[in-house]
Parts: sequence; structure tokens; C-alpha cells
Amino acid sequence: MKRTVLGRGLEALIPNKGGKGESEGAQVLTVPVDEIHPNPFQPRTIFDREKIEELVSSIKEKGIIQPLLVRKKGESYELVAGERRWRAAQQAGLAEVPVIIREISDTESLEFSLIENIQREDLNPLEEAEAYKKLIEKFDHTQEELAVRLGKNRSTIANSLRLLRLPEVIKHSLQNNLISMGHARAILSLEGHGKQTEVHTLILKKGFSVRQTENLIQKIKQTGKVSPRRTPRKESIFYADVENDLTRQLATRVKVMKRGKGGKIVIEYYSLEELERIIERIKGGR
Repeated sequence: MKRTVLGRGLEALIPNKGGKGESEGAQVLTVPVDEIHPNPFQPRTIFDREKIEELVSSIKEKGIIQPLLVRKKGESYELVAGERRWRAAQQAGLAEVPVIIREISDTESLEFSLIENIQREDLNPLEEAEAYKKLIEKFDHTQEELAVRLGKNRSTIANSLRLLRLPEVIKHSLQNNLISMGHARAILSLEGHGKQTEVHTLILKKGFSVRQTENLIQKIKQTGKVSPRRTPRKESIFYADVENDLTRQLATRVKVMKRGKGGKIVIEYYSLEELERIIERIKGGR
């Protein structure tokens, strides 16, 4: 049996945006807002305060145009789709909200909640990745099946799922928009959480763009080093001059090695007689 695209199944249950507020054959009822409870399968963990406030203003002016999708749960109702509208309705002080009630199983509730957010709202990249993961695990979908049912490229889903492998500190930055999806994808091309975390630190410290991050990672792959220590140019010239002067004075190779604020001077010799000669020169003898 050929599976349908998940989004189309959702549209059969939820009215289209901009419509009259009800879908074909759907009965819209009004229920007390405090009798509705959030969906435990909700993939969204962060609700944009500014967008919620905009929705509150819209609801105060025009009301809720698109009904919430709920299912009966005991003596109350559980949201299947429309949590932003429900939250905004509470903030707007509405006592009642329009709903469409459907008989939906737990698995269907999870599926519809995930799909609504994936297709209708801008989930942050990690929330979207978690949604894909849940759909794959709960419904035994392969990435290819999920791509077909969502109308997306398989590579889009694969790249999204890879974000879940990132260290927690990088996930936090991505979730809070400190870095972009482009940064995260570039970081993922590095092997090992250690190097990934070091690059992440540099991005935040220096404000690297995605292109700069990609260039940095290319150099890391070539050298194996994340942040090679470079001696400032003027300082490099000074140490080179010192090395040349000492080499000339002692008539042997001299290397000045800087370490932090200090360092060491390495003087080479090739025989005991040469060592004695160098010591005499250092003491001031001729």
C-alpha cells in the first residue's frame, strides 16, 4: 500500500490558514481555554516571546481565525496542534477558544504534532532534528520514507539528524541563535568533539562568518591544528635578529625559543673543543 504524504493527512484535520475557520465536514466548537492541556509530544521547546506577543495582538483584534485541533482526554481536552494560538489566547485573556475535536490515538497525536511544527512553523534546527528522530523511531520510518512523506530531500533530513551528534555546548549555541545552521554544518565536518568545541569557541570569540569558519576548518584539516600559535610579526623579526647576532658572535648555530613570557636559548656545538671555545667567548675571552 502506497503511503500518503504526512502533510496532506494533517491538512485533512486542520483548516487551511486564511480560510473561514473550518474545513470540509469539520465541526467547530467552542470550549473553555482552561480545559485544554498542552500536547506531551510537542517538539517545540522554545516559544518566541515576540512572535507570541504579535499573535496576542492579532487575537485581541480579530480573534482566533483558525481553530485549534484537540482530542478528548477524560473530562478535558489535549492539544494536537495549535499550541502557539492556545498560549496567545491565554495571554489575550480569552475565556473560550474555537476547536475541532478529533478521535486520535497517541501515535497519531505525536505524528500530527510533529508534522504541524515541521511544515507550518519555523522550528529551530535542533527541534526539527528531534522531530525527525521521533518520527523515525516511533513509526519505524527510514530517512528515505520520511523524506517522501514530508516532501523533503533525504539529504535535508540526514543533515538535520547529524546535528544531534554535536557537543551539548554547541547545541546550546545553535538553539539560542549564537551560531547558524551553516556554522553547525561546517563544524560537523570535523572529527572529534574536542576540535569541534575549540572551533565553536573561536567562532563565538572572533565572530566568524560561515565562510570564515569553513576556511578555518579547511586549514585545520590540512595542518591538524585548530589554532596554531603565531608570533606577532614585529616580535618574530626581533627574535630572528637576536639569533643572527648570537650566531655571528659565537660562530655556531643559536636558536631562541619563546615560551609564554619566557623561553630558552639553544646553542649548538659539535665537539668538546668547540664547547670550550663557545664558553670562553661567552665569558668574554678572545
